[in-house]
Amino acid sequence: MPENLHHLRFPSFTHEHPTIRNVNELADERLTMGAKIADTVASTVGSWRFIIIQSIILLAWLVANSLAWKFHWDPYPFILLNLALSFQAAYSAPFVMMSQNRQAEKDRLTAQNDYQTDVKGEQEITHILEHLDHQDTLIIKIIERLESQHEEMLQRLKELDPAVARQVMGEAAQPKKEE
Repeated sequence: MPENLHHLRFPSFTHEHPTIRNVNELADERLTMGAKIADTVASTVGSWRFIIIQSIILLAWLVANSLAWKFHWDPYPFILLNLALSFQAAYSAPFVMMSQNRQAEKDRLTAQNDYQTDVKGEQEITHILEHLDHQDTLIIKIIERLESQHEEMLQRLKELDPAVARQVMGEAAQPKKEE
């Protein structure tokens, strides 16, 4: 730094940037075997493919048991089918609930990460604004000093050669013509 600028104070800002975290990857790394199974079951049960296949199986079951005169294994009112569907619902519901709970936890992590990012962004913006304010202050000081030096030079020029001073002041007062 030049010797004549030691009286100016330049701010120093620290910029700590923690590593960027992908919440999805963090959540996936923490998955247990049970959570993976729950996600697989929930994604399967909650798909159109599952609904279509299940509807075809139910329709085949109903048709086969309704049309069979002999050997129908589940006569009307289809108690065995009702038992199978109840069993399926009883076991698939907890898997879906576990998957939803895990997704809710993942959403909480995402919200927390978003909040931390917002806070960090606000801090960075505040630092930038403080830095810009400081730069404005320094620019104003520089302009004031230049104006002071200009006035001082004009005053000395008036003392040395009043005619040249009038000429310089006249040129400064007139706007320059563009070529």
